[in-house]
Amino acid sequence: MEFLIEIGTFLAQAIILVAAILLVVAGVAAISQRRRAAGHEGQIEIRQTNEKYRAFQDAVRESLETPEATKQRLKTEKKAAKAEAKEAKKQAASQETPEKSRLFILRFEGDIQASATDSLREEISAVLPIAGAEDEILVCLESPGGLVHSYGLAASQLQRIADAGIPLTIAVDKVAASGGYMMACVADRILAAPFAVIGSIGVLAQLPNFHKLLKKNDIDFELLTAGKYKRTLTMFGENTEEGRRKFLEDLEDTFALFKEFIQERRPSVPIDDVATGEIWYGKRALDKKLIDDIMTSDAYIQSKIESCDIVEVRFVPRKSWQEKIGMSVEGIMERLGLRLFQRASERHIF
Repeated sequence: MEFLIEIGTFLAQAIILVAAILLVVAGVAAISQRRRAAGHEGQIEIRQTNEKYRAFQDAVRESLETPEATKQRLKTEKKAAKAEAKEAKKQAASQETPEKSRLFILRFEGDIQASATDSLREEISAVLPIAGAEDEILVCLESPGGLVHSYGLAASQLQRIADAGIPLTIAVDKVAASGGYMMACVADRILAAPFAVIGSIGVLAQLPNFHKLLKKNDIDFELLTAGKYKRTLTMFGENTEEGRRKFLEDLEDTFALFKEFIQERRPSVPIDDVATGEIWYGKRALDKKLIDDIMTSDAYIQSKIESCDIVEVRFVPRKSWQEKIGMSVEGIMERLGLRLFQRASERHIF
């Protein structure tokens, strides 16, 4: 009897799980419709980073100092801040106050479609009217590459910064390969962590072909085109040598454009040596002149704390009520699925 009760409980939980999955699917569909209707609406979030780092440093100091030492340090810092404010006021009165330069931080997390380009576009549009030649934009870039046209657009967004005459630095902590490196080479300076993956300068294409399978099962496939090279290779039709040659020609032309793009922006790079599809870790990439220095993004930001006002800029898409419900249901489903797995594992069902 106890066994039947357990089975019944498990089936009830399974039904709840299926219902949750259906709700998630409905939520995803609603989110998709909403995004198509609303476009990329959202808001720009700004965060001052200097005080965050100083607060972290103070917290560590206070945990290591004696109460008397902390009291004395705070007193000294307060006195110094008062003197600095007095001097700044004096200089402002004489109109000799040099404006402190700013470091604007943007972040790009790339996927195969370079989906983060939409947010990057909005962030750059927000910063460009404000930033000047004395300022700097740091883009923390992570991407293994992806579609040519998508990363071409992403690189073009960064080119807007270069065209505006604002210093641009790219920091790569993990990977900037293929299209990711194409974006990076727009910068005036490229930094990379010691074991960041750099390079993969090349172009690839792969396409399955089911023609033999269709032919074996007596299934005809017709593809009608107007234009000699409207379709060179196809997944279901019989591919020809002429079509393959044309496809390879297009691939080689794309590769040539990729190399030209890099050579124009980083003429010191020995392009014929590095455009082999290979990747190099940070130190080796430095030897190949693919990057300019070995440094993490955190180290670079911390080096600027005293000399710059550091501002993080992030575009946050506005979430509709459908998206919020979808996220909530997804979280419930994950927790429920984990609980079911744990109970089933305990009863040796799996």
